[in-house]
Amino acid sequence: MEIKDKVVVVTGGGSGIGRALCQRFAREGAKAVVVVDRNLDGARETAEGLTGAQAVAEKVDVSDEGQVRDLVEKVERDIGPIDLFCANAGVGLGRGIGDDDADWMGSWNINVMAHVYAARALVPRMVERGHGYILTTASAAGLLTNLDSATYTVTKHAAVAFAEWLSMNYGDAGVKVSCLCPQGVRTPMLMAAGTHNATLAAGGVVEPEDAAEAVVQAIRDERFLVLPHPEVVEYERRRTADRDRWLAGMRRVKARMAEQG
Repeated sequence: MEIKDKVVVVTGGGSGIGRALCQRFAREGAKAVVVVDRNLDGARETAEGLTGAQAVAEKVDVSDEGQVRDLVEKVERDIGPIDLFCANAGVGLGRGIGDDDADWMGSWNINVMAHVYAARALVPRMVERGHGYILTTASAAGLLTNLDSATYTVTKHAAVAFAEWLSMNYGDAGVKVSCLCPQGVRTPMLMAAGTHNATLAAGGVVEPEDAAEAVVQAIRDERFLVLPHPEVVEYERRRTADRDRWLAGMRRVKARMAEQG
């Protein structure tokens, strides 16, 4: 699918990967880019910086199904049928099994249920029209594991699984699905994690614009996995080929990180 003349919605568009996606879609000639974020100031800043496309900023809490449903209805009523919905909003809350349940539920509601809510609102419409595209932003942690955070790892695995399920069940009805699974991207969320975290230790941190470039190419090819870090493919192969060896290797990485402080 080409982005030119399409109506695009991007959640989490106020910063990071979301902002880069909005900027790239505008440059690709999108008819409209709807910038969605619970931080309205950030969404407006992104929208005001876009040229070449109708730009709209919307404040939405994607963990609230009613707000997601209202967003879809408003965009389709006021602008036109949504061609591409980027379920990009995400959070990195909590670390281990001892975390407060609020971190688990907050992660689940935004990193997983927000995708479910978007699909509930959009998929029937897209099936009826015979076409549509959904991009899920997950993480390489959803294919592998993030050593630093159980909440992030579990919910990103779920996000990948749900995107796969959507593709299997609706791909032949015209609903295309891609899943963005980067390792380190220089976003406010990653930088806020501090220098001693597994993602930064793995190296290969790319810019949000690199992730946006990978997304555009994947959508053009209608390819499911979007991997700004191609090495993730090899890591996943090693994981599935010998899981015990891979787990042992990850424990060694964790030990080295502990030694380094």
